[in-house]
Amino acid sequence: MTPPLIRRPTEAPRVGFVSLGCPKALVDSEQILTQLRAEGYAISPSYQGADVVVVNTCGFIDAAVAESLDAIGEALHENGKVIVTGCLGAKEGGEFVRHAHPRVLAVTGPHATHEVMSAVHAHLPKPHDPFVDLVPPQGIKLTPRHYAYLKISEGCNHRCTFCIIPSMRGDLVSRPIGDILAEAERLLHAGVRELLVVSQDTSAYGVDVRYRTGFWEGRPIKTRIVELAAALAALGRTHGAWVRLHYVYPYPHVDDIVPLMTSDSTAGGLLPYLDVPFQHASPRILKLMKRPAAPEKVLDRVRAWRSVQPDITLRSTFIVGFPGETDAEFDELLAFVEAARLDRVGCFAYSAVEGAAANALPGAVPESVKEERRERLMATQAKISAARLRAKVGRELDVLIDSVDGDRAMARTTADAPEIDGVVHVSNAEGAQAGAFARVRVTSSDAHDLHADRAA
Repeated sequence: MTPPLIRRPTEAPRVGFVSLGCPKALVDSEQILTQLRAEGYAISPSYQGADVVVVNTCGFIDAAVAESLDAIGEALHENGKVIVTGCLGAKEGGEFVRHAHPRVLAVTGPHATHEVMSAVHAHLPKPHDPFVDLVPPQGIKLTPRHYAYLKISEGCNHRCTFCIIPSMRGDLVSRPIGDILAEAERLLHAGVRELLVVSQDTSAYGVDVRYRTGFWEGRPIKTRIVELAAALAALGRTHGAWVRLHYVYPYPHVDDIVPLMTSDSTAGGLLPYLDVPFQHASPRILKLMKRPAAPEKVLDRVRAWRSVQPDITLRSTFIVGFPGETDAEFDELLAFVEAARLDRVGCFAYSAVEGAAANALPGAVPESVKEERRERLMATQAKISAARLRAKVGRELDVLIDSVDGDRAMARTTADAPEIDGVVHVSNAEGAQAGAFARVRVTSSDAHDLHADRAA
């Protein structure tokens, strides 16, 4: 057990923080950190310097559960005072974590800033006379200064049989549209150059409140994704910043968003980019997943989006090895991937997450077959991706620079979301700055990335 930290009375109490999981969990972490700073707590960069440690966990798949349990164990070993929050904390009402690590001080579920703060207060009393100006207007962010995630809702109304997120995060709860736009404006004023819109189901924004009218800058605006996208696009143009949409289900009203996208990335606005989780292409498997089961209509929609916005980048994720998936049904998925020619694809082998309804389905696919199918799908997509990127060689593109190392830089085009898509390796980057836009000429490509020189 690490001995208790000795602090002078004048020093602010210090909280360590470990953040795991998806962008939605990252936003939860940012909100907790913002509240901690608003109340005068200091944030410790190390276990040894912290009076208490908060671990924000993920519990979506088995690997994430193992990573979260390991992180909790490490924090207990290095510090001894640990508060657990996040998706894994919701499992079995917190008992799953407590059984694995009985010494944790408190366990909460996801999007539980109030509960986490209550636990912190119980074990580390609030400092006296906190100063609000210790917190920047945009809050505490864990992303680089030039991009930020903007969460527009919590929870999900779908009951996909492979997913347990609704049991952990609840049904859809949309944020007031005025609050979202106010946060977006604060982020842009603070220097953010790319807003990444996230939720469990971005297309469903506003369904839970029946698209009620909200207000922004004194004007009425409907709580609906089309109106929100238009308002964010306008803010992006005003500030010369990109806006990128993630987790967009292919509902019909998405067709109304595509015309709002801009091909002129130098002007800012809504990027020609959609992250759409299709998951599979076999009608039978989609029905077992409780997903929309008409892949031919999906292909029609993809073609329609490209006809309206030829520069659109489409990314998706798929699951292989779902219970009962046959060779023929996997071949249907491969045929869909080849026909859709999506720009970016992620693929997961089905994971029997505890609590998922699909676990009860017959026909479990052997792990070796799952992995072989995953490799085949990714090999197919690699050829498609390589061909689509090869078509960009010789073109001049606008990029957002993420990092600079001497005369080389790492950057992204409008087709590249941070962390999940490819990058642009830029040469002749002397004088470039992270968070700035630049013009580059593409010189070569591979299966996932571009290589370029700064344009004259």
